[in-house]
Amino acid sequence: MAIINGAIPFETISFRRGGIGMNPVAATILRRLVGDGGFVSGGDLCGELQISRSAVWKHIAALRKAGYAIEAVSGKGYRLESLTGAPVVEEVSPLLDTTSFGRNFIYLESADSTNLRARALARDGAAEGTVVVADSQTGGRGRMRRAWVSPPGVNLYCSIVLRPPLPSVRVPEIPLVAAAAIHEAVAAECPGLTAFVKWPNDIIVAGRKLCGILCEMESEPDCTHFVVAGFGVNVNLDPVPEELREIATSIAIETGQQKSRAQLLAAVLNRFERLYREWLEKEDLSFILPYLEAHAWLKGRELKIEQFNKVLTGTEAGLSPQGHLLLRTADGAILPVTSGEAHLLPINHETRPA
Repeated sequence: MAIINGAIPFETISFRRGGIGMNPVAATILRRLVGDGGFVSGGDLCGELQISRSAVWKHIAALRKAGYAIEAVSGKGYRLESLTGAPVVEEVSPLLDTTSFGRNFIYLESADSTNLRARALARDGAAEGTVVVADSQTGGRGRMRRAWVSPPGVNLYCSIVLRPPLPSVRVPEIPLVAAAAIHEAVAAECPGLTAFVKWPNDIIVAGRKLCGILCEMESEPDCTHFVVAGFGVNVNLDPVPEELREIATSIAIETGQQKSRAQLLAAVLNRFERLYREWLEKEDLSFILPYLEAHAWLKGRELKIEQFNKVLTGTEAGLSPQGHLLLRTADGAILPVTSGEAHLLPINHETRPA
């Protein structure tokens, strides 16, 4: 597959629905405008799409209504001046340098849950790297069956189909691979924003959740059929709903700036594919443990870890190569913790962990 300027050519991308409220013809016009970068003549569009000039104009008007700034110059045609930042294939694809992540791209204006949609697609044979993105969710979920608030037009809600040729015992390592990728992307796209990785699956800024990760799998003991890696990032949400202001934040709140969701999604997919491919070649998470520990929110802190049937307390003592949190208990023993909800003791959101 030829890669041009680091981007996957549009003709190699399969997708469903173009953009927000966009019909297939308007989506095709947008792809041409994005792909060319300069003026595209109305006559060329008429010939390619087998529609009249007035029909082209109507679709251009629809794109403008959707938020795309399109210049029209007599004798030259149409030129795209700016994008919307929406996480649609036309805006994400030119920024990708992946080989599989995002190659099959499904955008939905609304979904019950991108994880549920991706699981259904995976059961039907969707290829590894298939991406499902929704502008909003009606049934977004986090860990422990918690609801994930998913309003339209502001955040990223994305799920990726993975088919690791590995035994299911290694699948619990994937959330930390995803966390490292998302942390890298946020750091690169939002210079000056200090974020941390909170074991096992959150990105934290100023003591509040910026991103949550939820991985689900279908497997047998010696065979993983597929994994769905889902994540939600609070991007331009401002303000956060009142009932969540103590525990959640967004990029817009922390930086005072709106961010292109398309650009951030592409940055995540690029990094996630690279780290995932490297992880497949390794025996465990040792290759990214230094990064995870350097940016660990819980590092060296006194913790309470809530599990379904018990509570553990102790001091964070690092991560195991399998991604288990190492907890030093009161008697000095090191206990590997495989799952649970970690809380700081005492809770202090004002300072960086030592």
